[in-house]
Amino acid sequence: MKNLSKFYPHVLAIIGFVLISLLYFHPVLQGKKVFQSDIAQYIGMAKEQTDFRKTTGDEPYWTDSAFGGMPTYQLGANYPNNFIKQLDSVIRFLPRPADYLFLYFLGFYILLRVFKVDSLKAFFGALAFGFSTYLIIILGVGHNAKAHAIAYMPMVVAGVILVFQKRYLVGGLLTMVAAALEINANHFQMTYYLLLLLLVIGIYYLIQYAKNKEIQNLDKIAGIFAIAGILSIGVNATNLMATSEYAKYSTRSDSELTFNPDGAKKESTNAMSYDYITEYSYGIAESLNLIAPRLFGGSNHENVGENSPMYEFISNQGASPSQAKDFVSSVPTYWGAQPIVAAPAYIGAIVFFLFVLAMFIDKRKIKYAFLAGALLSLFLSWGKYFPALTDFFINYVPMYNKFRAVSSIQVILELCIPVLAILGLQSFFTADEKERWSALWKSAAITLGIVVLLLFAKGMFSFTGGSDSVYLQAYGEMGPPFVAALKEQRAAMYMSDLLRSGGLILVAAGVLWLFTQNKLSQITTVVLVGVLMVGDLFMVDKNYVNSDSFVSARQADVPFEATPADEHILKDTTHYRVFEVEGNMSSARASYFHKSIGGYHAAKPRKMQQLFDYQIAKNNVGVLNMLNVKYVIQKDDQGNDVPLKNPEANGNAWFVSDVKKVNTPDEEMKALDKLNTKTTAVLNQKEFSGAVKENTFVKDSTATIVLNTYKPNYLKYTSNNPNKGLAVFSEVYYPKGWKATVDGKEVPHFAVNYVLRAMEVPAGKHTIEFKFEPEVIKKGSTIALVSFLVMVLLIVAGIYFDNKKKKAA
Repeated sequence: MKNLSKFYPHVLAIIGFVLISLLYFHPVLQGKKVFQSDIAQYIGMAKEQTDFRKTTGDEPYWTDSAFGGMPTYQLGANYPNNFIKQLDSVIRFLPRPADYLFLYFLGFYILLRVFKVDSLKAFFGALAFGFSTYLIIILGVGHNAKAHAIAYMPMVVAGVILVFQKRYLVGGLLTMVAAALEINANHFQMTYYLLLLLLVIGIYYLIQYAKNKEIQNLDKIAGIFAIAGILSIGVNATNLMATSEYAKYSTRSDSELTFNPDGAKKESTNAMSYDYITEYSYGIAESLNLIAPRLFGGSNHENVGENSPMYEFISNQGASPSQAKDFVSSVPTYWGAQPIVAAPAYIGAIVFFLFVLAMFIDKRKIKYAFLAGALLSLFLSWGKYFPALTDFFINYVPMYNKFRAVSSIQVILELCIPVLAILGLQSFFTADEKERWSALWKSAAITLGIVVLLLFAKGMFSFTGGSDSVYLQAYGEMGPPFVAALKEQRAAMYMSDLLRSGGLILVAAGVLWLFTQNKLSQITTVVLVGVLMVGDLFMVDKNYVNSDSFVSARQADVPFEATPADEHILKDTTHYRVFEVEGNMSSARASYFHKSIGGYHAAKPRKMQQLFDYQIAKNNVGVLNMLNVKYVIQKDDQGNDVPLKNPEANGNAWFVSDVKKVNTPDEEMKALDKLNTKTTAVLNQKEFSGAVKENTFVKDSTATIVLNTYKPNYLKYTSNNPNKGLAVFSEVYYPKGWKATVDGKEVPHFAVNYVLRAMEVPAGKHTIEFKFEPEVIKKGSTIALVSFLVMVLLIVAGIYFDNKKKKAA
C-alpha cells in the first residue's frame, strides 16, 4: 500500500489532464466536432479510399479521385502489423481534439518528472505547455499530424535525458517507445526539428562527459540509442518505406525540367524554391508576440469586440449594432511579416518571466542546452529575415530544404521555454533567501523592463499591414478612413496586451515575493502562480478556438455538399475525370464527389503538378482530353457552379498510330504543346529504351479497347484489334506497384505523354489487367512485425530485470 501511495499524485494529475482536456473542448461531450479546414480537405482526398475500405474491407493503397491517381500512403492508409499505431490509439482514447490536448499534457508531465519536478509543479507546467496558443490553434485548423508529433516530443526528450543520466534501462525503453510513437505521428518536419533539439542536447552531454572524463560511457549510450532508433524505425517501416518511395515522385523531390512554365531557364531544379521555403518567416520584432499576444495584431480574422475603435468606426458609418457586432468578429488586424496567421504564437507572460528566473536561480547546467535549443529555434524561425543562418541551413544541412513554413520551428522554443520556466519555479523554492531575492528582482526588472521599453517604443511602429493597400483600393473613398481605423485598432491592441502582460508579470512576481516574506506557503504560492500562468493562456486560446469552432458531427464528417453541377455530373455512371477550375489544383472538393485531376496535398504527384503548370494552366485542351476530363466545372456570373461537358475527351484507353520519340523530359513536355493525343504518343526513349521499336502503328477504325472493371487498385480492359497496336491508358504512370498483364501474362508498360501509361498490345482479342500490389507494403509490414516482437521482448525483459534489481536491493 505504501508503494502504491507514491502513484496517487500521478493518477490525480492524469485525471486532471483528462478533465481539463474535456473542459476546454467540452462540445465533444455533445457529439460535436471541430470543423478543421485541413481535415475537410483530407476527407475529400480520402473519400474513394474510405468508401472502398468500408465496402470491401480491403486497403486499396491507390486512389483515382485526386491528381488523376496517386498512392494513398500519405492519406491515412492502414498497414498490416502496424501495432504501434494501435498503441497510439489506446493512449489517445479521448474524442478528438481533446485527445491531442491530453497528449500534450501527458508528454510534458513525463519530461518534467524526469527532472524530478514535484507533481504539482509538473501538473501546472504541463498545462502551460499544452495551452501555448500555437499548439491550440493547429488543432483548430486541422494540423492534426503536426499536433500529434509535437505531443510526443517531450516524451522522446525525456527518454534521451534519462539515458544520458545513466538510467539506461528505463531511459532506453522510454526512448524506444516514444520515438516509435513520434514517427508514427507521421509529420516528418516536426520530427526533424525534434532531432535538431536532440542534437543540441547531445552536444551538451558530450561536453559534460568529456569534462568529467566519462567518455567510456558513450559507447553504451550510443548502443542504446542505436537499438532504440532501429526498432522505432522498424515498427514504422511500412509507412517510412512507402513514403520514401513516393517522395521521389512528389513535389518534394527535385524537378527534372530545366525550364519554367514561361519558357525561361530554371535557375535551380530544387523541389522547393527559396521563396517557397521561407514564405512563412517570422518577423524579428514579431517574436515579441511570445510575451504579449497581439503586439502585431493577433490574426487575420481577429474578434476585437464591441469596446474597440473598429466597432466605433463601423457604427459611425451608419451600421446597426448587430451589423457592427458581426463586422468586428473578424477584423484583419494582423500586420506582421507572414502572409496569413490564424493566431499569435504566445507562450505566456508568466512563463517568460519564470524562464528568465530560471536563468538566474537554477543551478543545473542542462538549462543551457534548452536555452540553446530555444535560441536556435527562434533564429531559424526568422527565415529570410536572418539569411546568414537560414541560407546556411538550406544549403548545407541535410533535408532542411525539404520543409517549408520555417516559422513552425518555434515549436522547439515552445517546448524549451516552459521546461526552463518550471525548473526556475522549482529552484526558487529550494534556493536560499538571498538567492531568491536576487533572482526575483532581476527577473522582474528584465521582463517588466522589456514591457516598459515596448510601451515607449510604440511610436516606432507604423501598424501598417501588408494587405492595407488592398483595402485602400477595394473600399474606394472609404479606404483611407477604414485603414486609419484599422491602424488605431492595432495600436490599441498593442497597448492593451502589453499592459496585460506587464500586470501578469507584476502579480506573479508579487506572489513569489509574498512567499519570501513567509506570507504564503509553498503550495499556495505554486497554485496561485500556476492558476495565473495557465489562466492567462486559457483565456487567450479561447479567442481563437472555442465553442464556436465546433459543428455537428455530420457537418464535420461530410464537409462538402453536392451542388446541382455535381448532381448533374454524377448521373453519368461511366468512368471519367472532372476538372474544377475554381479549385486550381488546390482543393479536394471535387475529389469528394468525382474522379478529379485536382486535389489538396502537401506533397502532390510532381508530374501532375507540372502538367498543370506547363499545360492545363495555359488552356491546353488536348491535355485535358488525354486525362479523360469529360466535365469541367466553372463558375457563372452569379458564382454558381456550371458543368461543361467535354465531348472530345479521349476516354479510358485508345490506340495511337504515331510515336514521337524524344530524349529529355524537357522535350517531352514541350511536345505536348501541340500534340494530337488521340493519334500520337510522346515517348522519352532515353528513359524507356527499347520500349517501342516502331514509330508508326496501323490504327484500324474497328479497333477498340474498353474498360470493363474499375477499382482504385484494379483495372480490367478488353482490347480487340486486327493489328498489333500501341495502347495509351488514361491512368497515371507510377512505376512502383502497378503490374500489367495481357491474358494473365505479365507484360511491361511504360510512360507516354509525360504522365500516362502505355503498352504494346498484340493483334486479336485480349484481356488487359492492371493491379496495384506494392512490394513496399509487403516488405515493410514484415519488418514492422519483427521489430515489434523484439520491442515487446525488450520491454518484458526490462521489467523483469528491473524488478529483480529492486528485490535484490
